[in-house]
Amino acid sequence: MSAVKKMIEARDLHKSFDEVQAVNGLSLQVREGEIYGLVGPDGAGKTTTIRLLCGALLPDSGEVSVGGRDMGTHPDQAREQIGYLSQRFSLYEELTVFENLRFFAEVRGIAGEDWRVRTMEILEFVGLADFIDRQAGYLSGGMKQKLGLATALVHRPRVLLLDEPTGGVDPVTRQDFWQLIIRLVTEEGISVLVSTPYMDEAVRCTYVGLMRDGHIVIEDKPQALKEQLNGRILELRGGTLRALRGLVSEMKEIEDVQIFGNRLHLRVKPGLAEAISAQLQKRLKDNGIADGAVRVVRPQLEDAFIAMLQNDIAMGDSDV
Repeated sequence: MSAVKKMIEARDLHKSFDEVQAVNGLSLQVREGEIYGLVGPDGAGKTTTIRLLCGALLPDSGEVSVGGRDMGTHPDQAREQIGYLSQRFSLYEELTVFENLRFFAEVRGIAGEDWRVRTMEILEFVGLADFIDRQAGYLSGGMKQKLGLATALVHRPRVLLLDEPTGGVDPVTRQDFWQLIIRLVTEEGISVLVSTPYMDEAVRCTYVGLMRDGHIVIEDKPQALKEQLNGRILELRGGTLRALRGLVSEMKEIEDVQIFGNRLHLRVKPGLAEAISAQLQKRLKDNGIADGAVRVVRPQLEDAFIAMLQNDIAMGDSDV
């Protein structure tokens, strides 16, 4: 059985801007047909990393290869395999949807007899075939993002780099966009690296890498990351959030408290969930919170990332 090919490989990347170390010893790899999610707080270095991977920036040190082609020694061959959608992708708003695709196809060197077929094929794929004559400036935010994706795909790349592609669009559009990404992976075998601030998007990825201070803190499958907190997350609900916070404010066995809608998620020290749950049940009763309840729940990816960022769980080497 042949090994799965590494489509993106970064080794010990460093990049500074004056005194700011944006990327600091970052290494990662994305295999063929995988979705790698890059998550982390603002300023973690996600955008700089993606720009290094696509060749828009040169690293101070370290190496990048795409599809087996070294970005330093064979940049043109590496870049031709990449489709890239930046956070601030700029369309030509006075051009129609069709004209935008034609422009990007010609820039990519697609032959005249091929670009029209490919343009219509990709517009059909992203759901814009009925809007080919609409000026890009009159598209909705979600449709502009789909057109941006279409331009990134027009030359049939093997690797897709997406920098927070669904920022600022509504939940339905985000869902539609992710269905397109999943189809690209499952039907065409494209490898995807995507940065995202949304945990419901990160959980869709094959692997997730958590960035902090310019490097990967930990990476693994989303389910494996969540399982590190099994038995340690309590859900507390009932009454007001202010009242619930008051119940737990002085309990040293609780390591962290996060608001999830109208309830709290409490991360407790290992082995103490049952005891803390019993204490909280009594406090709910003593404070007259009749509709109050506490129970152990499955960790969310957000629970896991918060714990990792606070250095409260082991961060062993991954086998990715």
